[in-house]
Amino acid sequence: SGLRKHDVCFLITVRPTQPYGTKFDRRRPFVEQTGLVYVRGCEIQGMLDEKGRVIEEAGPEPKPRLKGDCRTYRVFLDPNQYQQDMTNTIQNGAEDVYETFNIIMRRKPKENNFKAVLETIRNLMNTDCVVPDWLHDIILGYGDPSSAHYSKMPNQISTLDFNDTFLSIDHLRASFPGYNIKVTVDNPVLQVPPFRITFPIKGGKGKKRKEEDGNEEKAEEVKTLIVEPHVIPNRGPYPYNQPKRNTIQFTHTQIEAIRAGMQPGLTMVVGPPGTGKTDVAVQIISNLYHNFPEQRTLIVTHSNQALNQLFEKIMALDIDERHLLRLGHGEEELETEKDFSRYGRVNYVLARRLELLREVGRLQESLGVPGDVSYTCETAGHFFLYQVMSRWEEYISKVKVKGGKPPDVVDVSGFFPFHQYFANAPQPIFKGKSYEEDMEIAEGCFRHIKKIFTQLEEFRAFELLRSGLDRSKYLLVKEAKIIAMTCTHAALKRHDLVELGFKYDNILMEESAQILEIETFIPLLLQNPQDGFSRLKRWIMIGDHHQLPPVIKNMAFQKYSNMEQSLFTRFVRVGVPTVDLDAQGRARASLCNLYNWRYKNLGNLPHVQLLPEFRTANAGLLYDFQLVNVEDFNGVGESEPNPYFYQNLGEAEYVVALFMYMCLLGYPADRISILTTYNGQKHLIRDVINQRCGNNPLIGRPNKVTTVDRFQGQQNDYILLSLVRTKAVGHLRDVRRLVVAMSRARLGLYIFARVSLFQNCFELTPAFSQLTARPLHLHIVPTECFPTARLNGERPSHQIHVIKNMPQMANFVYNMYMHMIQSTRHYQQ
Repeated sequence: SGLRKHDVCFLITVRPTQPYGTKFDRRRPFVEQTGLVYVRGCEIQGMLDEKGRVIEEAGPEPKPRLKGDCRTYRVFLDPNQYQQDMTNTIQNGAEDVYETFNIIMRRKPKENNFKAVLETIRNLMNTDCVVPDWLHDIILGYGDPSSAHYSKMPNQISTLDFNDTFLSIDHLRASFPGYNIKVTVDNPVLQVPPFRITFPIKGGKGKKRKEEDGNEEKAEEVKTLIVEPHVIPNRGPYPYNQPKRNTIQFTHTQIEAIRAGMQPGLTMVVGPPGTGKTDVAVQIISNLYHNFPEQRTLIVTHSNQALNQLFEKIMALDIDERHLLRLGHGEEELETEKDFSRYGRVNYVLARRLELLREVGRLQESLGVPGDVSYTCETAGHFFLYQVMSRWEEYISKVKVKGGKPPDVVDVSGFFPFHQYFANAPQPIFKGKSYEEDMEIAEGCFRHIKKIFTQLEEFRAFELLRSGLDRSKYLLVKEAKIIAMTCTHAALKRHDLVELGFKYDNILMEESAQILEIETFIPLLLQNPQDGFSRLKRWIMIGDHHQLPPVIKNMAFQKYSNMEQSLFTRFVRVGVPTVDLDAQGRARASLCNLYNWRYKNLGNLPHVQLLPEFRTANAGLLYDFQLVNVEDFNGVGESEPNPYFYQNLGEAEYVVALFMYMCLLGYPADRISILTTYNGQKHLIRDVINQRCGNNPLIGRPNKVTTVDRFQGQQNDYILLSLVRTKAVGHLRDVRRLVVAMSRARLGLYIFARVSLFQNCFELTPAFSQLTARPLHLHIVPTECFPTARLNGERPSHQIHVIKNMPQMANFVYNMYMHMIQSTRHYQQ
């Protein structure tokens, strides 16, 4: 059921000592009350079928239907512990522990990967690992920290195709301030993307000329970019043949990050909240895919959710989906109908193969060729070679003009052999305007046909490989060009990947400031070296060390071994050059001020000031952000029902009351998220939501109720935040947690807290001085409905209510709700 291969579980023997229904007393020892006798560790090898074989999970073959409701698992035991137990049984006549287990308990899956990681590290210590020369010294932390920057790499590439990165020639000029832009065509009409750019590459050190007059020329040359617009060749007459285009107007800093990512070497991108880290990552991936079609890129992230965001954006660019592959268990939450897991891709390829063979059948029919050529990829290949190519070559020899200008009489459409096939194209394919235009269309049609056969040639291996496992291995090792996985999955599967001969040229790591240093290292070594050298050409790390670090539960490891410092953070500290993204497009400028003090110079993108959603006020609320003071409720502030399980009922009720108020005004519930800094409070707020809102269609449920730590990397329009603590500041003292908490909201942020406690905390002053500058009682405008036309910062024409405390707000919302129900009934009657 829930147990997967490699899961670490506990085998437990419990013999109850108390009668049924006895209450557990927290002050007395745990073991004697529960009757816990033995605990042993194990690792799941898998569930067994009726013949006693391990069922391979996620296999292409359908899972065997097992009879009855008993299941058998095979597990690996801890050999040392087993030996001790057996010796004890034989020598001392003790009972056999392994006969007594009656509970199997799986560790929390999020924390269940340490064994895989440690095992992988141990294996790496015993193998000849090859880190590329250009990374070696930087990883060890000595030498010149900027030695892997692209400007110092010996194999820097002078000309790169930026494809659809730039939206226009003006966008390109703005993206390279301080450079002279020399466009190879003078006609402004032809100066349109896609652009190829040739960069000046500085020569060796000893080449400085002594003459004064020569120096100016040299300096001029170093600052000139040669830009060559080129036309993407026509891909065929159907609308879906048109390439998908990027629509984002990247800033010049983002362009620098994209340029660095395309060049060989180590690229570090620091991306504060809302600065478009994912967009930059996706554009780098797309540009690498088009510039180096034979190279393969590995995408590694910390969480499945970040991978999903990346994938959804990759889908929107001009990347053929047959080249995408996603490993691991996270693809279940992908927001697309498409399945990018190994078996999903195998099924896609098989379905696509049938689709393409049907097209070949249509083409054969339209050409009047006898026989069954659309039977397999192989027969289709012969058909292309002997029937299609020969007709095309004959056509070209008829219409190609020998020397001089083309005469008007060459009728390109007259001889075209594939007329019938394109009869169902939306427009008539030949315009008959000019020879060049018609020739371009004819070549586009042929490219369309040729692509069918190219894909079939790629899919031919799937006919030869019969088992789903072989097909999925082929896909991983040969077919896929962009392979994505989480760093945990990389650790779990390193052995298998290396054994298969998995190869890749580029690594892109998202959220790299949240990945443990050792876990960052594993993806570098998922392939065997070639002739003693690593084939890794680029390593792109994108992250933000001002947000939360990796989670380390053990305090000694965390603090004294400095294990919570990610490799990304260490690189930043030793001075590896970074590209710092400096314009955010997520939040209103006023909300951005709550956290931008933590960054060097974080500005706002123009749309944050211009778009109507950022200019209008939050309906029913006087301010776009507010800190609301919450005093004790029934004499209680924070409580601690279990150790470290902090709750605050007054704040939970207040947060939910504000949520209900917003929903009653017409705010969509899914645009509001409720965050808190402690797990205990998260559970309490969920309970209050269940009680107060239930499944009430008038109110709905918030998009998420979760902790600040779990919400890193996500955003929503309106965030309600509960800070829980009333006796000590607790872990919000970590400024990185404050930065995450303040930067999740796009349009409105409402914080509930004991103000006297937090405003005295020195670390939090820059944010709290702004928060406490506004009134500490909630100001609402209950007669204003969502959405409002009032501009942000304007006084409303309606009456403002000042809410003094939580009970007042709860009563207010209850009365408002009853009033709505009554007026609805009245209206219906």
